[in-house]
Parts: sequence; C-alpha cells; structure tokens
Amino acid sequence: MGILAVYYRLRYPDKKVPTAYQRSIVEQFWHTIRKFICQNIAPNCVTNFMRVNLYRLCGFKIGKNAFIGMKCYLDDINPKMTTIGKDVTISYGVSFSCHGHKQVHHRIEIQDGAYLGMNCAVLARRDLVIGERAIVGAMTLVNKSVSPGKTVVGIPCHELS
Repeated sequence: MGILAVYYRLRYPDKKVPTAYQRSIVEQFWHTIRKFICQNIAPNCVTNFMRVNLYRLCGFKIGKNAFIGMKCYLDDINPKMTTIGKDVTISYGVSFSCHGHKQVHHRIEIQDGAYLGMNCAVLARRDLVIGERAIVGAMTLVNKSVSPGKTVVGIPCHELS
C-alpha cells in the first residue's frame, strides 16, 4: 500500500481508497504519460501507422491491418479491456467507453473484419462484442453486442432487416 493510500485510510477510515491513491509513484507517472498519449498525441497523428503503434504502446491489443481514424477516443482507464481484431476499420471520431456506473470496467472486443462508421459510440454497460464482419453505421450508439455479419444503426443500435 502506498503512502497516499495510508493517508487516505487514516483520514477517511469508512471509505474505499480510490484507484489513483493505490498506485505507486512510477505507476501514477506512467498513467499520466499514457493518458496524454492516448488523448492528445495518438488521435491527432496524421498516419494510421503512428496512431495504431501509439495505441499499442499504451497497452491496447490491436490486430494486423487495423485502421483507426483520427480523433477517435479509446478509453484509456484500462487499455487491456479493449481488443481490436485484424482488418478492422474504425472511422473518424469513434468513441469507446469501457467504464460507467460506479467505474466498473467491461471488455470491448471488436472481431476481425468489422467496420465502425464515423462518430459512432461504443458504450460497454457489460462485456460487449462486435462480431466478425459486422457493420456499425455512422453515429450509432452501440450499447449491446452485435452478431457476426450483421448491420446495426440508430440510437440505440438495432439490426437492419
């Protein structure tokens, strides 16, 4: 337990110690750098090669030939919770959120060959999978898993028949 965690326990004995107080100084330093890279540098890189490799450096699992458009927000609270398969296309401005109510973290998995349209939002209220070769339309709110090969659109998402 770090110095900040001990201080917090002494000061607030009936409350749970926040995550930031549980990290060591080195872990907190890396967390700050990772957050800066994920939020400021990677989304604004002009080349996909640089964007993808910066996200990989931060801990995201990204497959071969994946394309991540500029201005995307990949939730960096726990990068290991997001997996992007090979040959996936994530268009400009897509947002991912792996945590929500009470900061519970959920997995987001985008399987091989999936396509996410511009400005869609992926909100994991529970573990969420976007299946192989699934298509998510532009500006869609994905709040549940998408079956392989299906096309979803709308807010919240629904399958096209």
